[in-house]
Amino acid sequence: MDETVRAIILAGGRGRRLEPYTSVLPKPLMPVGDRAIVEIIVDRLVECGITDITLCVGYLAHLIEAVFNGRPRGARMTYVHEETPLGTAGPLRLVEGLNGTFLLMNGDLLTDLQFDELVDLHRRAGNVLTIATHERKHVMDYGILQTEPGEFPRVTAYHEKPETSLLVSMGVYVMEPEVLDRIPTSGYFDFPQLVHRLLDDGCNVGTFPFSGFWLDIGRRDDYETALDQWQRGTEDDASS
Repeated sequence: MDETVRAIILAGGRGRRLEPYTSVLPKPLMPVGDRAIVEIIVDRLVECGITDITLCVGYLAHLIEAVFNGRPRGARMTYVHEETPLGTAGPLRLVEGLNGTFLLMNGDLLTDLQFDELVDLHRRAGNVLTIATHERKHVMDYGILQTEPGEFPRVTAYHEKPETSLLVSMGVYVMEPEVLDRIPTSGYFDFPQLVHRLLDDGCNVGTFPFSGFWLDIGRRDDYETALDQWQRGTEDDASS
């Protein structure tokens, strides 16, 4: 991995969907096994050769910084502070020195994605932005009818609880510095707004399809699923 690649972790959110857990802990410090989620993320980045890591912090920032202070993990850790919430793209304007390819990711996910492979594809594709994606299956809870038009619509087909596959963002992105020109100098600005601006400007926005392990733990049910899967994975490793 090119050592100039930096990683920016968004770790400033309030995590209201995870309350009451996040009443005492910021979401990135939610424990999974014997480590906090953000510790697992940092360790995975280092394993992939990305050692220059910046955390964008806000809510209970001092607790996040305390986790890493005095605990070398093979990474150079720096912090930027959001005095008010800035969205999922706005914090980038606070990060100094983004002069080359960089990785941006949410601080509330677990994945075995190889970040170095993501960066390599991004560069080979000549993208300004590459979004890591995962296929999610969605089952409709209702029977779906197809009808033909007319005064007395008749049913032409019936599908009971159909399943559809959707390509979703994993919350992991690789970007070039020119994306920063599309972020306003003040105010709240979310990642989807950035994508729309890049597309409107005709920029190359690509995807990195990934079928491996990925969990977004932004909601309570997702967090409990992560705990269950992590525990089962640990038990499998111990028995092998």
